[in-house]
Amino acid sequence: MNDRRVDERVRAAVAAADDAGVAPAERAEMLMEIAVGLQQRPKDIVQLAAAVDLYDRALAICPEDERLLGARILARKGTALLALPEDSAEVLQQARAAFEAAIPHFIDFGRPEETAEAEMNLGLAIQNLAGRQRARITDAISAYQRALRTFDRLRFPKEFAILQNNLATAFLSMPFTDTRARMREALAVQAFEEGLKVVNIVDHPVEYAMLQNNLGNALQYASSSHVVENNLRAIEAYDQALRVRTREAMPVEYANTIANKANCLANLPDDPDAPHRINMLRARDYYREAQDIFCRHGEPGKARVVAEACSDIARELLAMSGEGDRPNAVLQ
Repeated sequence: MNDRRVDERVRAAVAAADDAGVAPAERAEMLMEIAVGLQQRPKDIVQLAAAVDLYDRALAICPEDERLLGARILARKGTALLALPEDSAEVLQQARAAFEAAIPHFIDFGRPEETAEAEMNLGLAIQNLAGRQRARITDAISAYQRALRTFDRLRFPKEFAILQNNLATAFLSMPFTDTRARMREALAVQAFEEGLKVVNIVDHPVEYAMLQNNLGNALQYASSSHVVENNLRAIEAYDQALRVRTREAMPVEYANTIANKANCLANLPDDPDAPHRINMLRARDYYREAQDIFCRHGEPGKARVVAEACSDIARELLAMSGEGDRPNAVLQ
């Protein structure tokens, strides 16, 4: 869809909303539905920005007594804001405010699933803000836990798995400078494993691969005396993720996972009787492949990270000098 067609749809929506012969609530709902259509699988920021504008127009004409409709418009606006590629702190704050304003009305007038979805998205907004030191990560964890009251493992396996993933990444994002750091690492691994109990590669391939990839990262970087064992488990998890994240079907995700696997291989000891450092060579080849894919798909930052890791390995292979620091390039 090009910009002109987006403009035409927006103008048509605004014209319909200005029709005095239609009740305000119906006009607001029309605007919301067209905004949702723009938001689904957007090809560029223009569509998302147009959707946000339509949600604002819908809110402006939504009657005050239509609190459930207003909450639905607010929640949709929040998801559009979260989807904007320029996720500045200001945009994230707007998304957080939208979800926080919608949730009380969902509790009073909506379905439990609507409340839980808003809580899950609120947690995501707060977690992103926490990464910018603009919110507390514990507030994100609380929102995810509230969502789990409805999104349980039996009735909502997909949502349950996503929430377990979000909880785990939230645990891992907390500072590791206190005595509870290892406990949070263990909780993160447990959350990933709980999510994997309810999804499978056939029915939920995307979520399955996401959880396996992130479980591998958690195992690889856990503070443990069982480093080799954890790294071997991590490689198994990455290999499971790669059953879904193939180069043909999901090239960028595939590159993320092989880069993570390369990190892990670079930290695995080789067979002392082997004539070459097999794991280091495999890691180098994965980094090179990942760099090529990132360059081809417009990911220069990721390409730079794996290129640096590949250079580190090349220097180490050349020098054959002990067990110095290994490259790290954790990707989601």
